[in-house]
Amino acid sequence: MPAPTDVTRSRRRWVVLGAGVLAQTAACSFVYGVPFLVPLLRDQDGFSLARVGVYVGAPTAGLLLTLIAWGAAADRTGERRVIAAGLVVCATAVAGAALLPDPGGAATIALLLLGGAGAASVFAASGRMVMGWFAVRERGTAMGIRQTAQPLGVALAGLTLPSLGVAVGSWTALLLPAVLCLISAVVVLAFAPDPPRPVRPEGAPPEGSPYRTPLLWRVHGASALLVVPQFAVAAFGTEYLVREQGWGVAAAGAFVAAGQVAGALGRIASGWWSDRVGSRLRPMRQVAAAAVVVLLLFALGDAVAGWLAVAMLAIGAVVTVADNGLAFTSIAELAGRSWSGRALGVQNTGQNAVASAVPVALGALVGAAGYGIGFAVAALAPLVAVAVTPVRHEHAAREARATH
Repeated sequence: MPAPTDVTRSRRRWVVLGAGVLAQTAACSFVYGVPFLVPLLRDQDGFSLARVGVYVGAPTAGLLLTLIAWGAAADRTGERRVIAAGLVVCATAVAGAALLPDPGGAATIALLLLGGAGAASVFAASGRMVMGWFAVRERGTAMGIRQTAQPLGVALAGLTLPSLGVAVGSWTALLLPAVLCLISAVVVLAFAPDPPRPVRPEGAPPEGSPYRTPLLWRVHGASALLVVPQFAVAAFGTEYLVREQGWGVAAAGAFVAAGQVAGALGRIASGWWSDRVGSRLRPMRQVAAAAVVVLLLFALGDAVAGWLAVAMLAIGAVVTVADNGLAFTSIAELAGRSWSGRALGVQNTGQNAVASAVPVALGALVGAAGYGIGFAVAALAPLVAVAVTPVRHEHAAREARATH
């Protein structure tokens, strides 16, 4: 393993990043892939929509319950073993759910919950691994690449699980993400060593909690608020195009899928941008301001010009996700090496909690008042994020934590 001074020159860091992206993609293909099986579960198994909602929510529930614990384990023991262990747990649980002789009962729910809990290890620790292998001038780009794993995982699940479910059965289709998680665990163990850890002077006191000041909480809060425009566009874009603009389902689906690809590229671009300007939070605040404009212009377009609303959905698919990698990079840098695993766990927990609530709350508002009003109200969230993002104190705080 290279010495700490050689880390930034080592080609290994790109191999580690590739292994991390693979692991995150595999985990996301399960956690966010179950919804693609909903039509088959209803048609093949005769389940009600309420019942399949429980299956869809179980992986996310397991994720939320264990993110911080996995992050703490990564802080103490290193990233590689944590990621690999979690992926093995996920693969075993998901394969068990796929192969149950009588699927659909309480055992299935428990195994899906356990699968999500195992997948949480990757969400909590892979970002920490990236931060350890990449220097400050490259971290934004590297984390942006890492954050493409979520849309890649969703796209992979969308392209494979429905057709696989038709061929072999809805539950059996889950063997694919299970196998991917197991393969990813082997790849991480073989090719993704833990980054070198700085040696603390003998007798030095342990690093204090970064949560003693409001700075980190403000970044968490701003990032959680920015989930609102992201899921407004992602969750309701297809439905809006079909119901309000008269598009076909296939055309609307292709439009949204193209937006996912563009959004993934946007995450990389925003990370590169943050590396160039030497700040994560200033670009994040500018992205938040752009999200406000996108949502308000969508509301205007819904009222007077449908083409404008459609254009804002296209632009919003990129703008509303561009902050994601910036927030994760900032959180890890501000938390410091000793706390970054736990801090990223808190970050993931907050974002996923908001993501679970946004479709329900915004759906009720849209149903009562229409898309224009719903998206205009949603614009309040990124507007507050503009004010909450602590740009002024970023550099001093990051330098202070980096000395530990």
